[in-house]
Amino acid sequence: MSMNGKICVITGANSGIGKATALGLAKLGANVVMVCRNQTRGEEARKEIIDKTSNKNIDLLIADLSSQQAIRQLVADFKKKYRQLHVLINDAGVVLRKRTLTTDGIETNFAVNYLAPFLLTNLLLDVLKKSAPARIINVTSGYYKRATINFDDLQSEKDYSAFGTYAKSKLALVLFTRELSRRLKGTNVMVNVLHPGVIKSNLGRDMSAFSRLFTKIFFKSPKKGAETPIYLASSPEVEGISGKFFMNKKEAEFTEASGNEEIARKLWDISAKLTNL
Repeated sequence: MSMNGKICVITGANSGIGKATALGLAKLGANVVMVCRNQTRGEEARKEIIDKTSNKNIDLLIADLSSQQAIRQLVADFKKKYRQLHVLINDAGVVLRKRTLTTDGIETNFAVNYLAPFLLTNLLLDVLKKSAPARIINVTSGYYKRATINFDDLQSEKDYSAFGTYAKSKLALVLFTRELSRRLKGTNVMVNVLHPGVIKSNLGRDMSAFSRLFTKIFFKSPKKGAETPIYLASSPEVEGISGKFFMNKKEAEFTEASGNEEIARKLWDISAKLTNL
């Protein structure tokens, strides 16, 4: 499972599952490119990973994934430094108690949890295809099973709740994974989606003190949550497998709602317009 010479981009890599995944892949010898929003926290995490793994091939790129301009700049910065990309892990996410809008005028959960991976992945597809075999890994949540896509209220203007809106964004990510897999047939670029389990992370930092305490006591560690993304990024067992849902390093069943190809295609078209692709 050596990852020597493999270039891996991980969003949300300064904390939680993203950081644990970056650490795990660094231990396997990968060249890890950490994408973080905050320079100071990102640099602290980068130094910690280098110290723990003795792998000096750990890079840091800064981007606020709620901004489409920042994502485009991130891709430009990456392409200036790298000509290959073997693994892209879309891990960064948020869940917010109150409805807010990004600088692009898009509901924040939808923008960060779904549109950011949609845009970032599409902008990096040319490099991924040139580097094939390559892998794209999207981190969703079990909450996606509770959601449906309502195209009349895609950005939760009429009906907003923290976890309801979060769940909808994660269902959108699953639909994107399946549609992207269909579009990538024959390219030797695989894309899969995973549920890491219920994990202690900074995802719920905007939630109540009780919710944060409950998370701290009862949820699993980020190291445990990173096992499946590390497996999907590195294991020869999943070479050639695409368009699948994984839990605990095993394939799991999709929900019926996430298998609707018509909804997936319509969501793709709307997303392309929202991101000016």
